[in-house]
Amino acid sequence: MSTDSARRAPLLGAGLAGLLVLVVVLAFLSLTQGSRDIAFGDAMHALLTLQSGDTMDGTVTLELRVPRTILGVVVGAALGLSGAVLQGVTRNPLADPGIMGINAGAALFVVVAIAWLGITDVQGYVWFGMAGALVATVIVYTIASLGREGATPVKLALAGVAVTAGFGSVTSAVMVTRTDVLDQIRFWQVGSLAGRYEPVVLGVAPFLAVGIIAALACGRTLNGLALGEDSARGLGIDVRRARWATFAVVTLLAGASTAACGPIVFVGLVIPHLARFVCGPDYRWILPYSLALGPVVLLLADVVGRVVARPGEVQVGVLLCVLGAPAFIAVVRWGRLAEL
Repeated sequence: MSTDSARRAPLLGAGLAGLLVLVVVLAFLSLTQGSRDIAFGDAMHALLTLQSGDTMDGTVTLELRVPRTILGVVVGAALGLSGAVLQGVTRNPLADPGIMGINAGAALFVVVAIAWLGITDVQGYVWFGMAGALVATVIVYTIASLGREGATPVKLALAGVAVTAGFGSVTSAVMVTRTDVLDQIRFWQVGSLAGRYEPVVLGVAPFLAVGIIAALACGRTLNGLALGEDSARGLGIDVRRARWATFAVVTLLAGASTAACGPIVFVGLVIPHLARFVCGPDYRWILPYSLALGPVVLLLADVVGRVVARPGEVQVGVLLCVLGAPAFIAVVRWGRLAEL
């Protein structure tokens, strides 16, 4: 660790601890706020006793909001980390699982599983989500690798946009041809934490846990890749193996997240830039900050979506599109936020 990083470590550590506290606060808001407000004491009683107490508030807390909140935390962390890892390995400040086609591949395979194979539970189609993410990753990387320069950041971005458009078109075609399952697919495709019960959380939690741990271990590798391929090799990093390993981590995180909640965009794009703005270019700090900032953004958007449209709600995927578009423009407009 450099002298500057060592000097800033206590401050960065305190900031990270503050973000984790904020995650806890937003988690409690997620448990108590919505179309039905629940008193803090009632929510705590249900959590501490793991019993609903034969009350509607206890039932809503344990059966609906606890799984939804847990999923918001782990999926937010997964999306934030996947964006940070992808931007690091491609050295492209505009890379994220949505733009690079990974979410589109996962979404297409999940839609096919629902429409043509009759698979409706997440334990079944989580495998299709990860398979679709993997296929999209291979296609994007293969296309970008064609030519003399190899897989440059610009070619990866262009290939990702092309694959996203192609897979999105096929997904729309599948939805049109299967009107009997259109409502189910349409609700999932919006991107939402609503209606995700305990089986959904248990179905994706092992995959997300493995992916999060693996992503946090990529800091040194991403720091080396940020210096360029020659410098990375000089540090003893096998560049090709490192790229495929990190792409596998992104595939695991994005595939499982998309299978559980649908294609949620902009989190993986914006979160790494916020982390980089706070802690600088060291991925040993960017990754933990992305881990903490992802749940903050996702839970906050979910709570706001529930409050602004009572007694209904705005799905988190829709709200993030509304808020993420200006953030995306800001990233493009102020390039200093995108410096790797």
